[in-house]
Amino acid sequence: MSLKSKIKSDLVPQHIAVIMDGNGRWAKNRGEDRVFGHLNGVNSVRETLEAATEIGVKFLTLYAFSTENWDRPREEVSALMDLLVQTILKEIDSLQKNEVSLKAIGDLSMLPQNCHNALLEAIDKTSKNERITLTLALSYSSRWEIQKAVQEIARDVKSGEITPDDIDQNTISQYLETRNYPDPELLIRTSGEKRISNFLLWQIAYSELYFTETLWPDFKKENFFEAVVAYQNRERRFGKISEQNAH
Repeated sequence: MSLKSKIKSDLVPQHIAVIMDGNGRWAKNRGEDRVFGHLNGVNSVRETLEAATEIGVKFLTLYAFSTENWDRPREEVSALMDLLVQTILKEIDSLQKNEVSLKAIGDLSMLPQNCHNALLEAIDKTSKNERITLTLALSYSSRWEIQKAVQEIARDVKSGEITPDDIDQNTISQYLETRNYPDPELLIRTSGEKRISNFLLWQIAYSELYFTETLWPDFKKENFFEAVVAYQNRERRFGKISEQNAH
């Protein structure tokens, strides 16, 4: 019995987020430089997107580049940006064919101009697709996002558009980069690391966390299905007790 066949269609997460980790170690294990790992990681992005689409996931968010990643060696950052441009331009037709809407969250103003332009082009061309939304978190960190939201809320309070008493949890969510998406039900992290690394801290308050030892370039459809099966075998209580959720 395949893992995919074990997935209950009525319990598929609407939104899955992924921390793609392990490219560097995967390359090092093969005596290659880190960029070789990033190149091979693109195949795992493709497989993950295909797997998510096959089972009916509506939102897939991938942590591609954090604000802290700008501090990596210049050569690696430059190669990553070039790879991002090449991949986006190469995949536009495939995104269109498979009805994938591409989005991005993060401080996109930090991206090199050619990268920013390629990203905006792909976002525009796929904007009407509705089968699944693929969101790339680029130059993103959750603390940056929350700081930005607080600043915007403060400005709107100062201008009289809202009052402090108007601010509730939903208000804060509406000022985040992900305001148009539901919160992820499942967060997957590859490579064996068991931390969140400044990713969607507000949004994953009640997400199920799934950690796998698999390095990102080795993460394929079966690995994705395995994570979803594990998710479906958990009881999500949202602070309540089991008996309450049974009614």
